Amino acid sequence: MNINEIKNLIQDVLQSDISEFELEHMGTRIRLRRGLQRDDVPASPDPPQRVPFGGTPQVSAETPLPASDNAAKEEEDTLHLVSSPIVGTFFRSPNPESEPYVKLGDHVHEGSILCLVEAMKLMNEIPSDMDGEIAHIYVENGHPVEYGQKLFGIRPRGST
Repeated sequence: MNINEIKNLIQDVLQSDISEFELEHMGTRIRLRRGLQRDDVPASPDPPQRVPFGGTPQVSAETPLPASDNAAKEEEDTLHLVSSPIVGTFFRSPNPESEPYVKLGDHVHEGSILCLVEAMKLMNEIPSDMDGEIAHIYVENGHPVEYGQKLFGIRPRGST
């Protein structure tokens, strides 16, 4: 099987009601599964922090430090979460030389492109499904994402 046949097969499965598909053909085995429940998705560990020579961990400018665990949980409860609809690689910009689609604090509208998730060499644009402010970016650029994994926290317009 060549890559185009595999892509066509994936599209056919996505357009059908099939939730699981497996094919073995001439030594190539393909297994597709969709419709996973949140409990079925393995939790991805936080990436290790780099510690510079001075010994204090660096914190990404896109990940605000929580005042406390309870305060962070309460804030997250008020955010609208945008999750990955597919398994792939998260990219914040269309190419390495471009600015990110969105940054922390940016105001977005429904339909605004937030990021790309690359899966099988196909770039999938992930749009915002509401108006609001980018309050949290959960994934680092270039890192893998799982189906259902949190990508962005959006503070709905009008809330504080």
